[in-house]
Amino acid sequence: MPTSTTIQLNGKEVAVPTGIFLDNEWRDAADSSTFEVLNPANGQPIATVAHAKQADVDAAVASSRKAFKSTWGLHAGPEERARLLNKLADLMERDIQFLAELESLNGGKGVRIARDMDLADSIACLRYYAGWAGKVAGETIETSSTKLAYTLLEPIGVCGQIIPWNYPVMMWAWKIAPALAAGCTIVMKPSELTPLTALALCNLIAEAGYPAGVVNVVPGLGTTAGAAIAEHLKIDKVAFTGSVATGRRIMEAAAKSNLKKVTLELGGKSPSLVFPSADLEEAANWSALGIFYNSGQDCTAGSRILVHEDVHDAFVEKFAEKARACAIGNPLDESTSFGPLISGPQRDKVLGYIAAGTEQGATIVTGGKKWQEDNGGFYIEPTILTGCKPGMKVVDEEIFGPVCSIIKFSSEEEAIEMANDSIYGLAAGCFTSDAKQAMRVSRGLSAGTVWVNNYGLLSNAVPFGGMRQSGIGRELGRQGVYEYCSSKSVLHNIGEELSWPI
Repeated sequence: MPTSTTIQLNGKEVAVPTGIFLDNEWRDAADSSTFEVLNPANGQPIATVAHAKQADVDAAVASSRKAFKSTWGLHAGPEERARLLNKLADLMERDIQFLAELESLNGGKGVRIARDMDLADSIACLRYYAGWAGKVAGETIETSSTKLAYTLLEPIGVCGQIIPWNYPVMMWAWKIAPALAAGCTIVMKPSELTPLTALALCNLIAEAGYPAGVVNVVPGLGTTAGAAIAEHLKIDKVAFTGSVATGRRIMEAAAKSNLKKVTLELGGKSPSLVFPSADLEEAANWSALGIFYNSGQDCTAGSRILVHEDVHDAFVEKFAEKARACAIGNPLDESTSFGPLISGPQRDKVLGYIAAGTEQGATIVTGGKKWQEDNGGFYIEPTILTGCKPGMKVVDEEIFGPVCSIIKFSSEEEAIEMANDSIYGLAAGCFTSDAKQAMRVSRGLSAGTVWVNNYGLLSNAVPFGGMRQSGIGRELGRQGVYEYCSSKSVLHNIGEELSWPI
Protein backbone atom coordinates (compact mmCIF):
# COMPACT_ATOMS: atom_id res chain seq x y z
CA MET A 1 0.00 0.00 0.00
CA PRO A 2 1.14 3.65 -0.32
CA THR A 3 2.78 5.07 2.81
CA SER A 4 0.82 8.33 2.72
CA THR A 5 -2.70 9.44 1.95
CA THR A 6 -4.58 12.67 1.25
CA ILE A 7 -7.28 13.69 3.71
CA GLN A 8 -9.68 16.60 4.12
CA LEU A 9 -8.51 18.72 7.06
CA ASN A 10 -10.64 21.73 7.92
CA GLY A 11 -11.57 22.33 4.31
CA LYS A 12 -8.12 21.66 2.88
CA GLU A 13 -6.56 18.63 1.23
CA VAL A 14 -3.38 17.61 3.05
CA ALA A 15 -1.03 14.64 2.79
CA VAL A 16 -0.42 12.59 5.93
CA PRO A 17 1.96 9.64 6.36
CA THR A 18 0.42 6.23 7.03
CA GLY A 19 3.41 3.88 6.91
CA ILE A 20 6.09 2.58 9.26
CA PHE A 21 8.93 5.06 9.93
CA LEU A 22 12.21 3.17 9.79
CA ASP A 23 15.70 4.59 9.18
CA ASN A 24 14.14 8.01 8.44
CA GLU A 25 12.17 6.48 5.57
CA TRP A 26 8.58 5.35 5.08
CA ARG A 27 7.76 1.76 4.30
CA ASP A 28 4.90 -0.69 4.31
CA ALA A 29 4.40 -3.37 6.95
CA ALA A 30 6.38 -6.53 6.25
CA ASP A 31 3.18 -8.48 5.66
CA SER A 32 1.37 -5.49 4.06
CA SER A 33 -1.32 -5.56 6.75
CA THR A 34 -3.20 -2.40 7.77
CA PHE A 35 -5.75 -1.04 10.23
CA GLU A 36 -8.34 1.71 9.95
CA VAL A 37 -8.40 4.99 11.90
CA LEU A 38 -11.74 6.67 12.65
CA ASN A 39 -12.85 10.23 13.32
CA PRO A 40 -14.53 10.15 16.76
CA ALA A 41 -16.63 13.22 15.93
CA ASN A 42 -18.63 11.34 13.27
CA GLY A 43 -17.49 7.70 13.39
CA GLN A 44 -16.20 7.85 9.79
CA PRO A 45 -12.83 6.50 8.55
CA ILE A 46 -9.96 8.98 8.23
CA ALA A 47 -7.16 6.79 6.88
CA THR A 48 -5.75 3.29 6.62
CA VAL A 49 -2.41 2.84 8.42
CA ALA A 50 0.34 0.21 8.15
CA HIS A 51 0.06 -2.44 10.85
CA ALA A 52 3.50 -3.24 12.30
CA LYS A 53 4.03 -6.68 13.77
CA GLN A 54 6.96 -8.72 15.10
CA ALA A 55 9.10 -8.54 11.94
CA ASP A 56 8.66 -4.77 11.73
CA VAL A 57 9.50 -4.29 15.40
CA ASP A 58 12.60 -6.49 14.96
CA ALA A 59 13.74 -4.30 12.07
CA ALA A 60 13.10 -1.12 14.06
CA VAL A 61 15.02 -2.42 17.08
CA ALA A 62 17.97 -3.44 14.89
CA SER A 63 17.97 0.04 13.33
CA SER A 64 17.84 1.78 16.70
CA ARG A 65 20.58 -0.47 18.10
CA LYS A 66 22.81 0.38 15.15
CA ALA A 67 22.21 4.12 15.63
CA PHE A 68 22.86 3.87 19.37
CA LYS A 69 26.24 2.25 18.72
CA SER A 70 27.31 4.53 15.87
CA THR A 71 25.67 7.95 15.52
CA TRP A 72 23.83 8.51 18.83
CA GLY A 73 24.27 7.23 22.37
CA LEU A 74 27.80 8.15 23.52
CA HIS A 75 28.68 9.29 19.99
CA ALA A 76 26.50 12.44 19.96
CA GLY A 77 27.61 15.15 22.35
CA PRO A 78 25.20 17.08 24.58
CA GLU A 79 25.40 20.19 22.41
CA GLU A 80 24.23 18.19 19.39
CA ARG A 81 21.42 16.53 21.33
CA ALA A 82 20.26 19.93 22.60
CA ARG A 83 20.51 21.51 19.15
CA LEU A 84 18.39 18.83 17.52
CA LEU A 85 15.71 18.95 20.23
CA ASN A 86 15.45 22.71 19.80
CA LYS A 87 15.37 22.33 16.01
CA LEU A 88 12.54 19.82 16.31
CA ALA A 89 10.68 22.26 18.59
CA ASP A 90 11.18 25.01 15.99
CA LEU A 91 9.65 22.83 13.27
CA MET A 92 6.68 21.98 15.49
CA GLU A 93 6.10 25.68 16.08
CA ARG A 94 6.20 26.30 12.34
CA ASP A 95 3.61 23.55 11.70
CA ILE A 96 1.57 24.03 14.87
CA GLN A 97 -1.75 24.73 13.14
CA PHE A 98 -1.51 21.67 10.91
CA LEU A 99 -0.50 19.45 13.86
CA ALA A 100 -3.32 20.85 16.01
CA GLU A 101 -5.92 20.24 13.32
CA LEU A 102 -4.64 16.69 12.77
CA GLU A 103 -4.67 16.05 16.52
CA SER A 104 -8.21 17.43 16.70
CA LEU A 105 -9.46 15.35 13.78
CA ASN A 106 -7.93 12.09 15.01
CA GLY A 107 -8.41 12.47 18.77
CA GLY A 108 -11.58 14.56 19.01
CA LYS A 109 -10.31 17.42 21.17
CA GLY A 110 -11.03 21.04 20.30
CA VAL A 111 -8.46 22.45 17.86
CA ARG A 112 -7.89 25.50 20.06
CA ILE A 113 -7.17 23.26 23.04
CA ALA A 114 -4.91 21.04 20.94
CA ARG A 115 -2.93 24.02 19.63
CA ASP A 116 -2.77 26.39 22.59
CA MET A 117 -2.39 23.79 25.32
CA ASP A 118 -1.29 20.34 24.13
CA LEU A 119 1.00 21.44 21.27
CA ALA A 120 2.33 24.47 23.12
CA ASP A 121 3.17 22.36 26.17
CA SER A 122 4.75 19.64 24.02
CA ILE A 123 7.02 22.17 22.30
CA ALA A 124 7.97 23.55 25.72
CA CYS A 125 8.74 20.00 26.87
CA LEU A 126 11.24 19.54 24.04
CA ARG A 127 12.90 22.84 24.89
CA TYR A 128 13.00 21.97 28.59
CA TYR A 129 14.82 18.70 27.94
CA ALA A 130 17.14 20.34 25.42
CA GLY A 131 18.39 22.25 28.45
CA TRP A 132 19.02 18.97 30.30
CA ALA A 133 21.15 17.40 27.54
CA GLY A 134 24.42 18.69 29.00
CA LYS A 135 23.44 18.60 32.65
CA VAL A 136 22.98 14.88 33.30
CA ALA A 137 25.99 14.22 35.50
CA GLY A 138 27.26 11.75 38.07
CA GLU A 139 29.24 12.47 41.20
CA THR A 140 32.75 12.13 42.62
CA ILE A 141 32.89 10.05 45.80
CA GLU A 142 35.65 10.14 48.40
CA THR A 143 36.74 6.64 49.41
CA SER A 144 40.41 6.81 50.51
CA SER A 145 43.65 8.71 49.86
CA THR A 146 44.80 6.05 47.37
CA LYS A 147 41.61 5.63 45.35
CA LEU A 148 39.26 7.80 43.30
CA ALA A 149 35.66 6.83 42.67
CA TYR A 150 33.08 8.51 40.47
CA THR A 151 29.79 7.69 38.78
CA LEU A 152 28.69 8.19 35.19
CA LEU A 153 25.09 8.53 34.03
CA GLU A 154 24.97 6.92 30.60
CA PRO A 155 22.04 6.46 28.20
CA ILE A 156 20.30 3.18 28.94
CA GLY A 157 20.13 2.17 25.26
CA VAL A 158 17.24 1.28 22.96
CA CYS A 159 13.91 2.29 24.49
CA GLY A 160 10.48 1.02 23.55
CA GLN A 161 7.81 3.67 24.10
CA ILE A 162 4.08 2.95 23.97
CA ILE A 163 1.86 6.04 24.09
CA PRO A 164 -1.92 6.39 24.65
CA TRP A 165 -4.76 7.89 22.65
CA ASN A 166 -5.92 10.60 25.05
CA TYR A 167 -2.90 12.91 24.60
CA PRO A 168 -1.17 11.70 21.43
CA VAL A 169 1.22 14.65 20.95
CA MET A 170 1.83 15.44 24.61
CA MET A 171 2.64 11.85 25.56
CA TRP A 172 4.88 11.66 22.48
CA ALA A 173 6.79 14.68 23.83
CA TRP A 174 6.93 13.39 27.40
CA LYS A 175 8.51 10.16 26.15
CA ILE A 176 10.71 11.31 23.31
CA ALA A 177 12.24 14.46 24.83
CA PRO A 178 13.97 13.02 27.93
CA ALA A 179 15.04 9.89 26.04
CA LEU A 180 16.72 11.91 23.27
CA ALA A 181 18.26 14.32 25.79
CA ALA A 182 19.83 11.37 27.60
CA GLY A 183 21.15 9.88 24.35
CA CYS A 184 18.79 6.93 23.99
CA THR A 185 17.33 5.66 20.73
CA ILE A 186 13.62 4.97 20.40
CA VAL A 187 11.15 2.47 18.98
CA MET A 188 7.75 4.06 19.49
CA LYS A 189 4.26 2.63 19.11
CA PRO A 190 1.47 5.21 19.04
CA SER A 191 -2.06 4.14 19.90
CA GLU A 192 -3.87 2.42 17.07
CA LEU A 193 -6.77 4.84 17.71
CA THR A 194 -4.69 8.02 17.29
CA PRO A 195 -1.49 7.37 15.31
CA LEU A 196 -1.66 10.23 12.82
CA THR A 197 0.13 13.02 14.71
CA ALA A 198 2.95 10.72 15.85
CA LEU A 199 3.43 9.70 12.22
CA ALA A 200 3.31 13.30 10.97
CA LEU A 201 5.98 14.25 13.52
CA CYS A 202 8.32 11.68 11.98
CA ASN A 203 8.71 13.94 8.95
CA LEU A 204 9.88 16.69 11.27
CA ILE A 205 12.35 14.33 12.96
CA ALA A 206 13.93 13.63 9.59
CA GLU A 207 13.83 17.30 8.60
CA ALA A 208 15.48 18.32 11.88
CA GLY A 209 18.47 16.15 10.96
CA TYR A 210 18.29 13.26 13.40
CA PRO A 211 20.46 10.37 12.23
CA ALA A 212 18.60 7.40 10.74
CA GLY A 213 17.43 4.96 13.38
CA VAL A 214 17.44 7.34 16.34
CA VAL A 215 13.63 7.37 16.26
CA ASN A 216 11.65 4.58 14.59
CA VAL A 217 7.85 4.49 14.76
CA VAL A 218 5.83 1.27 14.43
CA PRO A 219 2.05 1.87 14.34
CA GLY A 220 0.08 -1.20 15.32
CA LEU A 221 -2.15 -2.87 17.86
CA GLY A 222 -1.22 -3.46 21.47
CA THR A 223 -1.45 -7.22 21.01
CA THR A 224 0.96 -7.15 18.08
CA ALA A 225 3.39 -4.22 17.95
CA GLY A 226 2.98 -3.40 21.65
CA ALA A 227 3.54 -6.99 22.78
CA ALA A 228 6.56 -7.32 20.48
CA ILE A 229 8.14 -4.26 22.13
CA ALA A 230 7.44 -5.43 25.69
CA GLU A 231 8.86 -8.91 25.00
CA HIS A 232 11.85 -7.88 22.91
CA LEU A 233 15.19 -9.19 24.11
CA LYS A 234 17.13 -6.29 22.59
CA ILE A 235 15.12 -3.42 24.01
CA ASP A 236 16.68 -2.04 27.19
CA LYS A 237 13.73 -0.15 28.61
CA VAL A 238 10.01 0.17 27.97
CA ALA A 239 7.95 3.22 28.92
CA PHE A 240 4.17 2.91 28.83
CA THR A 241 1.20 5.16 29.51
CA GLY A 242 -2.21 3.50 29.59
CA SER A 243 -4.43 1.17 31.58
CA VAL A 244 -3.48 -0.81 34.68
CA ALA A 245 -4.37 -4.10 32.97
CA THR A 246 -2.05 -3.41 30.03
CA GLY A 247 0.66 -2.13 32.38
CA ARG A 248 0.59 -5.44 34.22
CA ARG A 249 1.01 -7.34 30.96
CA ILE A 250 3.92 -5.15 29.91
CA MET A 251 5.67 -5.58 33.25
CA GLU A 252 5.17 -9.35 33.08
CA ALA A 253 6.52 -9.50 29.51
CA ALA A 254 9.53 -7.37 30.47
CA ALA A 255 10.30 -9.67 33.41
CA LYS A 256 9.91 -12.85 31.39
CA SER A 257 12.11 -11.60 28.54
CA ASN A 258 15.28 -9.73 29.50
CA LEU A 259 14.26 -7.95 32.74
CA LYS A 260 14.26 -4.63 30.89
CA LYS A 261 13.66 -1.50 32.90
CA VAL A 262 10.00 -0.44 33.02
CA THR A 263 8.30 2.86 33.76
CA LEU A 264 4.51 2.87 33.89
CA GLU A 265 2.06 5.76 34.07
CA LEU A 266 -1.31 4.11 34.57
CA GLY A 267 -4.82 4.88 35.70
CA GLY A 268 -6.35 6.99 38.40
CA LYS A 269 -9.48 7.72 40.39
CA SER A 270 -8.35 11.05 41.71
CA PRO A 271 -10.14 12.79 44.60
CA SER A 272 -10.61 16.50 45.25
CA LEU A 273 -11.49 17.70 48.74
CA VAL A 274 -13.62 20.86 49.14
CA PHE A 275 -13.58 22.33 52.65
CA PRO A 276 -15.92 24.97 54.13
CA SER A 277 -13.32 27.75 53.88
CA ALA A 278 -12.78 27.22 50.15
CA ASP A 279 -13.65 29.81 47.54
CA LEU A 280 -16.52 27.79 46.07
CA GLU A 281 -16.56 29.61 42.74
CA GLU A 282 -12.86 28.89 42.20
CA ALA A 283 -13.25 25.33 43.49
CA ALA A 284 -16.07 24.74 40.99
CA ASN A 285 -14.02 26.20 38.12
CA TRP A 286 -10.94 24.10 38.84
CA SER A 287 -13.02 20.99 39.54
CA ALA A 288 -14.76 21.42 36.17
CA LEU A 289 -11.38 21.64 34.48
CA GLY A 290 -10.26 18.58 36.41
CA ILE A 291 -13.07 16.29 35.23
CA PHE A 292 -14.40 17.76 31.98
CA TYR A 293 -11.11 18.70 30.29
CA ASN A 294 -10.44 16.38 27.34
CA SER A 295 -13.97 15.05 27.88
CA GLY A 296 -12.82 13.37 31.07
CA GLN A 297 -10.36 11.16 29.21
CA ASP A 298 -7.49 11.93 31.54
CA CYS A 299 -5.60 9.69 33.95
CA THR A 300 -5.58 12.50 36.53
CA ALA A 301 -9.27 13.35 36.07
CA GLY A 302 -10.74 14.60 39.33
CA SER A 303 -13.60 12.14 39.17
CA ARG A 304 -14.28 11.92 42.93
CA ILE A 305 -15.15 15.23 44.59
CA LEU A 306 -15.47 15.03 48.36
CA VAL A 307 -17.42 18.04 49.66
CA HIS A 308 -17.95 19.05 53.29
CA GLU A 309 -21.58 18.76 54.29
CA ASP A 310 -21.75 22.46 55.25
CA VAL A 311 -21.04 23.62 51.66
CA HIS A 312 -22.24 20.58 49.70
CA ASP A 313 -25.41 22.04 48.22
CA ALA A 314 -23.86 25.40 47.37
CA PHE A 315 -20.89 23.76 45.68
CA VAL A 316 -23.04 21.34 43.67
CA GLU A 317 -25.16 24.23 42.39
CA LYS A 318 -22.08 26.12 41.16
CA PHE A 319 -20.44 22.99 39.79
CA ALA A 320 -23.56 22.06 37.81
CA GLU A 321 -23.51 25.52 36.21
CA LYS A 322 -19.94 24.85 35.01
CA ALA A 323 -20.95 21.47 33.56
CA ARG A 324 -23.85 22.95 31.61
CA ALA A 325 -21.60 25.71 30.25
CA CYS A 326 -19.05 23.33 28.69
CA ALA A 327 -18.40 24.29 25.06
CA ILE A 328 -19.11 20.97 23.34
CA GLY A 329 -19.04 20.77 19.58
CA ASN A 330 -17.15 20.06 16.37
CA PRO A 331 -13.49 19.57 17.34
CA LEU A 332 -12.30 21.62 14.36
CA ASP A 333 -14.35 24.63 15.47
CA GLU A 334 -12.20 27.21 17.29
CA SER A 335 -14.98 27.79 19.83
CA THR A 336 -15.09 24.13 20.92
CA SER A 337 -13.45 23.21 24.21
CA PHE A 338 -14.59 19.60 24.56
CA GLY A 339 -15.28 17.06 21.85
CA PRO A 340 -16.37 13.42 21.70
CA LEU A 341 -15.03 10.39 23.47
CA ILE A 342 -12.51 8.42 21.47
CA SER A 343 -14.73 5.54 20.31
CA GLY A 344 -18.16 3.96 20.38
CA PRO A 345 -17.13 1.24 22.87
CA GLN A 346 -15.63 3.89 25.20
CA ARG A 347 -18.83 5.95 25.03
CA ASP A 348 -20.97 2.88 25.78
CA LYS A 349 -18.70 1.93 28.68
CA VAL A 350 -19.13 5.39 30.21
CA LEU A 351 -22.91 5.28 29.77
CA GLY A 352 -22.85 1.90 31.50
CA TYR A 353 -21.09 3.43 34.51
CA ILE A 354 -23.71 6.19 34.73
CA ALA A 355 -26.48 3.59 34.68
CA ALA A 356 -24.72 1.57 37.37
CA GLY A 357 -24.42 4.69 39.51
CA THR A 358 -28.13 5.41 39.42
CA GLU A 359 -28.93 1.74 40.06
CA GLN A 360 -26.78 1.91 43.22
CA GLY A 361 -28.53 5.03 44.51
CA ALA A 362 -26.78 8.02 42.92
CA THR A 363 -28.77 10.95 41.52
CA ILE A 364 -27.99 12.64 38.20
CA VAL A 365 -27.77 16.40 38.69
CA THR A 366 -26.98 17.16 35.06
CA GLY A 367 -25.98 15.21 31.95
CA GLY A 368 -26.11 11.45 32.01
CA LYS A 369 -26.79 10.78 28.34
CA LYS A 370 -25.48 11.13 24.81
CA TRP A 371 -25.12 14.68 23.54
CA GLN A 372 -28.13 15.13 21.25
CA GLU A 373 -26.20 17.01 18.56
CA ASP A 374 -23.44 14.42 18.19
CA ASN A 375 -23.97 13.90 14.41
CA GLY A 376 -22.96 10.25 14.60
CA GLY A 377 -19.98 10.90 16.89
CA PHE A 378 -19.20 9.53 20.32
CA TYR A 379 -20.30 12.42 22.55
CA ILE A 380 -21.56 12.33 26.14
CA GLU A 381 -22.94 15.24 28.15
CA PRO A 382 -20.85 16.35 31.15
CA THR A 383 -22.38 14.41 34.03
CA ILE A 384 -22.55 15.02 37.78
CA LEU A 385 -23.80 12.38 40.24
CA THR A 386 -24.66 13.15 43.86
CA GLY A 387 -25.52 10.84 46.74
CA CYS A 388 -22.43 8.77 45.96
CA LYS A 389 -20.71 6.58 48.53
CA PRO A 390 -17.55 4.43 48.64
CA GLY A 391 -18.27 0.98 47.26
CA MET A 392 -20.25 2.23 44.26
CA LYS A 393 -18.75 1.38 40.87
CA VAL A 394 -18.77 5.05 39.85
CA VAL A 395 -16.80 5.91 42.98
CA ASP A 396 -14.28 3.07 42.99
CA GLU A 397 -13.53 2.39 39.31
CA GLU A 398 -11.87 4.54 36.66
CA ILE A 399 -14.50 5.67 34.15
CA PHE A 400 -12.39 7.74 31.70
CA GLY A 401 -15.22 10.01 30.68
CA PRO A 402 -16.87 13.30 31.76
CA VAL A 403 -18.55 11.80 34.83
CA CYS A 404 -18.02 13.05 38.38
CA SER A 405 -19.17 11.51 41.66
CA ILE A 406 -19.93 13.89 44.58
CA ILE A 407 -19.44 12.48 48.09
CA LYS A 408 -20.29 14.24 51.36
CA PHE A 409 -17.93 14.28 54.34
CA SER A 410 -18.14 15.77 57.82
CA SER A 411 -14.52 15.92 59.04
CA GLU A 412 -11.02 16.38 57.65
CA GLU A 413 -9.95 12.97 58.90
CA GLU A 414 -12.92 11.27 57.23
CA ALA A 415 -12.20 13.06 53.94
CA ILE A 416 -8.52 12.03 53.87
CA GLU A 417 -9.40 8.43 54.71
CA MET A 418 -11.99 8.24 51.91
CA ALA A 419 -9.65 9.97 49.45
CA ASN A 420 -6.86 7.45 50.11
CA ASP A 421 -9.16 4.42 50.04
CA SER A 422 -8.35 3.48 46.44
CA ILE A 423 -6.14 1.12 44.47
CA TYR A 424 -4.95 4.24 42.63
CA GLY A 425 -2.69 7.06 43.76
CA LEU A 426 -1.99 9.30 40.79
CA ALA A 427 -3.32 12.73 41.81
CA ALA A 428 -5.51 14.60 44.28
CA GLY A 429 -6.77 18.11 44.97
CA CYS A 430 -7.51 20.21 48.02
CA PHE A 431 -9.57 23.42 48.18
CA THR A 432 -9.29 25.46 51.37
CA SER A 433 -8.39 28.97 52.51
CA ASP A 434 -6.84 27.61 55.71
CA ALA A 435 -3.07 27.48 55.12
CA LYS A 436 -2.45 25.05 57.97
CA GLN A 437 -5.19 22.77 56.71
CA ALA A 438 -3.74 22.90 53.19
CA MET A 439 -0.37 21.70 54.54
CA ARG A 440 -1.94 18.94 56.64
CA VAL A 441 -4.17 17.65 53.88
CA SER A 442 -1.61 17.78 51.08
CA ARG A 443 0.76 15.82 53.34
CA GLY A 444 -1.97 13.34 54.24
CA LEU A 445 -3.14 12.60 50.69
CA SER A 446 -1.46 9.54 49.19
CA ALA A 447 -0.90 10.56 45.58
CA GLY A 448 1.97 11.34 43.25
CA THR A 449 0.68 14.87 42.56
CA VAL A 450 -1.40 17.04 44.89
CA TRP A 451 -2.89 20.35 43.74
CA VAL A 452 -3.88 22.94 46.33
CA ASN A 453 -6.55 25.46 45.24
CA ASN A 454 -6.10 24.46 41.60
CA TYR A 455 -6.32 21.27 39.60
CA GLY A 456 -4.94 19.55 36.53
CA LEU A 457 -2.17 21.84 35.29
CA LEU A 458 1.33 20.38 35.22
CA SER A 459 4.83 21.76 34.66
CA ASN A 460 7.56 20.18 32.55
CA ALA A 461 9.95 20.93 35.42
CA VAL A 462 7.93 18.99 38.04
CA PRO A 463 8.04 15.17 38.26
CA PHE A 464 4.81 13.34 37.49
CA GLY A 465 3.80 9.77 38.32
CA GLY A 466 1.75 7.63 40.63
CA MET A 467 1.62 5.48 43.73
CA ARG A 468 0.16 2.00 44.11
CA GLN A 469 -1.52 0.79 40.90
CA SER A 470 -1.16 4.19 39.26
CA GLY A 471 2.34 3.34 38.14
CA ILE A 472 6.08 3.04 38.64
CA GLY A 473 8.70 5.69 37.96
CA ARG A 474 8.37 9.35 37.05
CA GLU A 475 8.09 11.49 33.96
CA LEU A 476 9.01 15.17 33.57
CA GLY A 477 11.49 17.14 35.60
CA ARG A 478 14.97 15.96 36.53
CA GLN A 479 13.66 12.52 37.38
CA GLY A 480 12.21 12.16 33.88
CA VAL A 481 15.62 12.28 32.19
CA TYR A 482 17.25 10.13 34.88
CA GLU A 483 14.73 7.37 34.08
CA TYR A 484 16.57 7.00 30.73
CA CYS A 485 20.02 6.76 32.30
CA SER A 486 22.06 3.93 33.76
CA SER A 487 24.48 4.66 36.60
CA LYS A 488 28.01 3.31 36.20
CA SER A 489 30.52 3.37 39.09
CA VAL A 490 34.22 3.75 38.26
CA LEU A 491 36.87 3.07 40.93
CA HIS A 492 40.44 4.16 40.15
CA ASN A 493 43.45 2.94 42.10
CA ILE A 494 45.96 5.82 42.24
CA GLY A 495 48.37 4.62 44.89
CA GLU A 496 47.58 1.34 46.61
CA GLU A 497 49.72 -1.73 45.79
CA LEU A 498 48.43 -5.21 46.43
CA SER A 499 50.59 -7.91 48.00
CA TRP A 500 49.90 -11.49 47.01
CA PRO A 501 48.83 -13.84 48.46
CA ILE A 502 46.49 -11.88 50.63
